[in-house]
Amino acid sequence: MNENKPLSAEFTKGLLKENPVLVMLLGMCPTLAVTTLASNAIGMGLATTFVLVCSNFVISLLKGIIPKAVRLPCFIVIIAGFVTLISFVMQRFLPGLYESLGVFLTLITVNCIILGRAEAFASKNKVLPSVLDGLGMGLGFTGALFIMGSLREIFGAGSWFGIKLPLLSEEPMLIFIMPAGGFFVLGCVIALVNKLANKKPPKEISCENCPSAAICGKNKDKCTAGSEAAE
Repeated sequence: MNENKPLSAEFTKGLLKENPVLVMLLGMCPTLAVTTLASNAIGMGLATTFVLVCSNFVISLLKGIIPKAVRLPCFIVIIAGFVTLISFVMQRFLPGLYESLGVFLTLITVNCIILGRAEAFASKNKVLPSVLDGLGMGLGFTGALFIMGSLREIFGAGSWFGIKLPLLSEEPMLIFIMPAGGFFVLGCVIALVNKLANKKPPKEISCENCPSAAICGKNKDKCTAGSEAAE
């Protein structure tokens, strides 16, 4: 970790700039599988965030104790422990959501986002930056799933969080809740995020940036004076 980098940057990077789904294209399996409903997307995202934060916390604490030769098996055991915990909690208090997520809840253990942050960040940094990194990445993952789940449910089922929507509920576009619709929505959201992230600021108006500067010798002084006056 760069010592001059503010702690807030460790949290905000995962929201958009290094979003695990929309930028780094990680965790595609749950992203496409559970986003047919907005409620499923929120549930999977928050469960993954919990595991990310807790595993980053523990791995950062134990980074000086875990032998390098067995670090990956140790990371997986730690992650699996928190996945088991959140599974028991959801099974007890949110049985409907637990049934909807099915095997994909258990598969959080091998989610490349969690293992990747453990290996690339938590095992090399202090506790607080590691927790903020996990929280930011988890919320970025949750946000991406929520956007996809909302779009797919609205257009594919004509509802949002189970609430029927006028007009759309009468003739929903079922393609959106099929695998092809998941890929289509994911591609559209990624394209939009890339467009916003790579948006360049407008160029300053001056003779240097003018495409006709080479043929504007006579009025160059006037143009420069006008641009200075505008400032």
